[in-house]
Amino acid sequence: MTGAQALPLLLGVRHHGPGSARAVRAALEATGPRAVLIEGPPEADALVPLVGDEEMRPPVALLAHAVDEPGRSAFWPLAEFSPEWVALRWAVENDVPVRFVDLPATHVLALRGEEEAAPPDADPVAAPAGEGGAADGEEDAGAGAPDPRVDPLAVLADAAGYDDPERWWEDVVEHRGAGEDPLAPFAAVEEAMGALREAYGTGGHDRDPVREAYMRLQLRAARKEFGDHVAVVCGAWHVPALRERSTVTADRALLKGLPKVKTEMTWVPWTHRRLSRFSGYGAGIDSPGWYGHLFSAPDRPVERWMTKVAGLLRDEDLGVSSAHVIEAVRLAETLAVMRGRPLPGLGETVDAVRAVMCEGSDVPLELVRDRLIVGDVLGEVPSATPSVPLRRDLERQQRTLRLKPEALERELELDLRKENDAARSRLLHRLRLLSVPWGEPVSARGGTGTFRETWRLRWEPELAVRVAEAGVWGTTVLSAATARAESDARDATALAEITALAERCLLADLPDALPTVMRALADRAALDTDVAHLAAALPALVRTLRYGDVRGTDTGALAGVAAGLAERICVGLPPACSALDTDAADEMRRHVDAVHTAVGLLGGVPAVDPEGLRTRWHGVLRKLAGRDTVPGVLRGRSVRLLLDDGSLDTDEAARRMGLVLSPGTGPADAAAWIEGFVGGGSGGLLLVHDERLLGLVDAWLTGVPAEAFTDVLPLLRRTFSAYEPGVRRSLGELVRRGPSAGGGGTAAVSALGFGEGLDTARADAVLPVVRLLLGLDPAPGPHPDDLVEAAA
Repeated sequence: MTGAQALPLLLGVRHHGPGSARAVRAALEATGPRAVLIEGPPEADALVPLVGDEEMRPPVALLAHAVDEPGRSAFWPLAEFSPEWVALRWAVENDVPVRFVDLPATHVLALRGEEEAAPPDADPVAAPAGEGGAADGEEDAGAGAPDPRVDPLAVLADAAGYDDPERWWEDVVEHRGAGEDPLAPFAAVEEAMGALREAYGTGGHDRDPVREAYMRLQLRAARKEFGDHVAVVCGAWHVPALRERSTVTADRALLKGLPKVKTEMTWVPWTHRRLSRFSGYGAGIDSPGWYGHLFSAPDRPVERWMTKVAGLLRDEDLGVSSAHVIEAVRLAETLAVMRGRPLPGLGETVDAVRAVMCEGSDVPLELVRDRLIVGDVLGEVPSATPSVPLRRDLERQQRTLRLKPEALERELELDLRKENDAARSRLLHRLRLLSVPWGEPVSARGGTGTFRETWRLRWEPELAVRVAEAGVWGTTVLSAATARAESDARDATALAEITALAERCLLADLPDALPTVMRALADRAALDTDVAHLAAALPALVRTLRYGDVRGTDTGALAGVAAGLAERICVGLPPACSALDTDAADEMRRHVDAVHTAVGLLGGVPAVDPEGLRTRWHGVLRKLAGRDTVPGVLRGRSVRLLLDDGSLDTDEAARRMGLVLSPGTGPADAAAWIEGFVGGGSGGLLLVHDERLLGLVDAWLTGVPAEAFTDVLPLLRRTFSAYEPGVRRSLGELVRRGPSAGGGGTAAVSALGFGEGLDTARADAVLPVVRLLLGLDPAPGPHPDDLVEAAA
């Protein structure tokens, strides 16, 4: 078959196909067209000059969004190995005019707004690079949804006897060497697509006739301007429709009455991960990192790929030598021969890596798949790229704070005592308030102090849309976050929402928003009479007071509101805890724990009377502990909190436990009391170090009637399963040994590490070390090593 093509040149491609990209480059260099037409939104024509900017590095995407509704948006991603990108680069480098000829984004976004059936988790991609397969067979396909539309790749692969379309594409395109006629592959693809269009029509792609009508009109206009010697780079599926004869009147009739919406378009960075089908991108490919390697490798792609894999595994401290690389290459080539393939493909290389470098394990192979086969490459766009003012301000702050967006997830440790780290923290908190979750706060490994934060950062391309959406609030990150916080404060309906918002305002350092938030907080707190709501709101409010010292924020107004909430909780909590069912009692226990912690933190606030507040709170706990109408779990918890604060001695706690565990108390109520008293992380240590309490629990448990034991067992299992394994083991040893009696049990107790009294010599041995860690002057006396030796 001859590769000759009639003019104009219709270069049918597979979007994101490196084989198609190489073929397009060869065809353009061989024919030298006077203009290049590319399947894509015409609004992008003004952005073409940026393609030649030195700062532009793929993968990138064209982003279109509705001006009045930025959340309505669409992406057209382009990778280094995308045929459209190769055509763009060739045209810019050779000063050849470029036109995008697909349906304008103004219609695409308007039509999308009318389609309620679009799946929410699929990428809203509706045009050239946003459509899949060699022939756009996956356009707008929702991830996981049944798709009645034709996938041309799958049909052609099945006709060739392949069960895997990707494998067929590799064999016939990616592994094909450069031929004498650069147009031959496009002629073959056009013939195949013509047969498919005759058999399947539009293949279930209902919007294709409209898009193809617009493309034909644009092609006619280009031929009128530049002559017949123009090249069209489009999805192969559309080639037969562009080649067919159709009248201008018929094409315009298809476009008549299309809805419109005002749009803006720009370039945004993209990632290999977002090109992958695993991300939910319906038009994606399985292995963008592998395809990028095939496109960029000048020669010996398998050897170069195995070298990359070996480097990655070595960086992860896995033993991979040059011999492993050589053997993996040999195995991949052998597998290709056995499977009848012209060259090793991704399947052969993966099998060889698993067998040779990963020793049969899929664990390191997943790392290879994530880092190399898919990849975390993040593109860059020039600083001159059009963008909303908010995005420009964000980019300026990113440069100033040396906080570069990266596709690879990483953790960032911040010390808020440092000016730059504090500014980074404010930026990340402001973006979270604007629903731009570039970073997520995580528990700090270095401690729990208020001066330290840990963030998990990862920049996703969709955040560009979030930034555009947030642009309605202001032109800078600070002004936008302030306006958003004020709006959220006015719209909040729950007291806990406003207190959480106040905390976020302090973290984000939004002093102009605080007055509005504080007024809303005071109004809501005065009207809300639900004690549970007050108890849920107090902890977040008290936490905000802790940030004033390290962040230099005035929290005086918050202190007064917090103290007022605490007083109202002290008055309303006892009656609110009566006659609760099991679920309500568990929820109220969590509130009591949180309020107890908050009261302790309020003791350090100058505007609050710490002794008076603590005394009133202890009085509330005593009321809860002594009322029979209060559920057992709350009574037990109240006794435990009083014991922890030193407001109740161990003798009194043991007496109360003895009363509850007496035969007159029902087993279920007693078990709930036990759960409240010894539940939590430190409850087991309390039993370990106080054998009287353990003895009471043991005696009660052994005396529970058989018919009631199955009722209390779930409560007990839930309570004791929360303990650390070492604590459970120690409790088991103590119960097995039995209670110690006077001095006779001393040896047994010592064998377990628990003495009857305090060993002052062993306690004193750690004091010099503690003073050293705290940076205090060493106390006069013997050297720490001498004390340790004496104690031993």
